Amino acid sequence: MPAGPHSPSAYPPGPYPLDHLVLPTASLDGARARLNSLGFVVAPTGVHPFGTENCCVFLEDATYLEPLAVGNAQAAAKAIADGNVFVARDRAYRDKRGDEGFSALVLGTGNADADHMRYVEAGLSAGDMLSFSRAFADAAGKSDTASFKLAFASGAGAKDAFLFACERINPPKVDRTALQAHANGATGIIEVVAVSDQPSEQHRLISIVARGPASGQGSTAIGLPNATLTLLEPAAFEARFGIPAGAPSELRFAAVVFSVRRADTVAGLLAACSVEYDIRGNDIVVRPAPGQGAAFIFREIA
Repeated sequence: MPAGPHSPSAYPPGPYPLDHLVLPTASLDGARARLNSLGFVVAPTGVHPFGTENCCVFLEDATYLEPLAVGNAQAAAKAIADGNVFVARDRAYRDKRGDEGFSALVLGTGNADADHMRYVEAGLSAGDMLSFSRAFADAAGKSDTASFKLAFASGAGAKDAFLFACERINPPKVDRTALQAHANGATGIIEVVAVSDQPSEQHRLISIVARGPASGQGSTAIGLPNATLTLLEPAAFEARFGIPAGAPSELRFAAVVFSVRRADTVAGLLAACSVEYDIRGNDIVVRPAPGQGAAFIFREIA
């Protein structure tokens, strides 16, 4: 039987693939409404066993967005007290930057235990590993249980961003086809853009976590098998997207570039939903908004 996308044998030496992005939000209802207005199909609410909940956007390339809210504050507080790094980092992010944003980049792995050891040895571990399971439902209501094992990494003292490796122990046996049929024609994530006052200082962190060095001397791009991770200084970010880079930060994830089938379909949909956007070269740029914690860029891919 061929190796699945998240089985150990699917990870030869080299960079890990982008798995998903974590987007904190104050309200899943607000996130769902905003994402619907951008032309995305949003999955049913998923509830974690430690107080947080999500409503994911799944894409054809097997990546996804994870809008994340606190559904049970008491359970979340207990999880933090018990050493749950995922919930603790979510709390730290919200305390510093508010309830809307883009807190974490997640890479797929076939061996989270080995990744945790790499992070510890490099002095980059953000804390203990996390294993958990939760129910998953498809668009038709069919349910299964999804299980994950996570290993966390972060720069020293950084509160604006963290990274983690995600091993899918038990991928749910459900049909995601309907959840991937987006009205905007989005098919995948081709680039994630981070802002840093000192991007060269972040290369070690990201290179170790992603298992891939930056391409070229002093380059700000790290190639993953399915996407590019780009680090920009604030001025370069503003020049590229026409969006303020925000407060100074060691590392902050700021933009997501989606591949779409037709740019004119996206433009028409956004106009019909009264969503403001700008055109920057071949890109359609939508600024962050409540329920959409990062700039979303839509790019037609032939």
